[in-house]
Amino acid sequence: MKDVGPLAGLRVVEFVGLGPGPFAGMLLADLGATVLRVDRLSDATRASRAHPPRGPLHRGKGSVAVDLKHPSAAAFVLRLVEHADALIDVWRPGVAERLGVGPDDCLARNPRLIYGRLTGWGQEGPWASMAGHDIDYIALAGALEPLGRAGEPPTPPINVLGDFAGGGMLLAFGIVCAALEATRSGKGQVIDAAMIDGAALMMAPYYTARASGSWGPRGTNMLDTGAPFYDVYETADAKWMAVGAIEPQFYAALLGGLGLAGDPLFAEQHDRAQWAAQKARVASVFRTRTRAQWCDVFDGTDACVAPVLDPVEAPAHPHHRARGTFVDQQPAAAPRFSRTPPGAPGPAHHAGEGADLREWGIPDEDVSALRDARVIW
Repeated sequence: MKDVGPLAGLRVVEFVGLGPGPFAGMLLADLGATVLRVDRLSDATRASRAHPPRGPLHRGKGSVAVDLKHPSAAAFVLRLVEHADALIDVWRPGVAERLGVGPDDCLARNPRLIYGRLTGWGQEGPWASMAGHDIDYIALAGALEPLGRAGEPPTPPINVLGDFAGGGMLLAFGIVCAALEATRSGKGQVIDAAMIDGAALMMAPYYTARASGSWGPRGTNMLDTGAPFYDVYETADAKWMAVGAIEPQFYAALLGGLGLAGDPLFAEQHDRAQWAAQKARVASVFRTRTRAQWCDVFDGTDACVAPVLDPVEAPAHPHHRARGTFVDQQPAAAPRFSRTPPGAPGPAHHAGEGADLREWGIPDEDVSALRDARVIW
């Protein structure tokens, strides 16, 4: 059991899956929860141990590898459930029920259990049983169409909006909310966390804005590269600087750093008729110096200008080093807590390693018998 962090004492069983499920478990584990990953028995091989354990989404978790199709597997999982506060189910609707570990089965064994279900389309609706990926969920949610530059196709923002923010983070938030409610009611419940719902939630302000006409077509608005003071610009060394100088005082600082203060072309910041010409002029100025040289110009100012760093460069930036934002090239736990800091994230483990099943109510002799029967690794 972990004993540090704001979620210390919370026990979570996580059925292994792709990105968003492990991400939800990682968020909980980072903040002190004890997370037991239920891996596939087929993943627990000696050959798999020839390589490093799987990456950061599995950090801080123990693992038990289970043959969920074995006749004794459901009974084993339900024994874990007896000692759990929450469970993460990442399968399509109906799969857990067929395996004998669905919400009814688990809540009958542990009425205080929070049963978190994470899917793309949700547990109900005409698309619930269909396959899909992040790009599909954000497309149907209306979250993909606004992303990109004017005159170009919608640009998927890798799989962070649907999978991770709309799915994994939403589920982790839901589990913590349900855990808080359980302290009052003493009862568990089922969470239906759908990535399509989460993606829609992330776009909440923009539905109304688009419907009212205050938000225009893709790439023409102040915050989506339409404005010259909110965009990215290439530098002399083929790198990039990000500009977000919205407020007038920040806009003035931007123009000062670029040597454009007093230029009549920039007299009216919000004159959309001038935006194309302003953007072309700003772009030409940025191409006159390297990214490092522009950092020297803007560091320490209120111009809202920052270098565009890649994931390898970012951990080395002085601000991240000062804050400890990264640990071993991976993001540290967040957010930060003044009284219950969670400590450094724990290591990742191979399938079937890093868990003491005695803490989950299963004595050593039962573990040995289950292993001999090839129920678990």
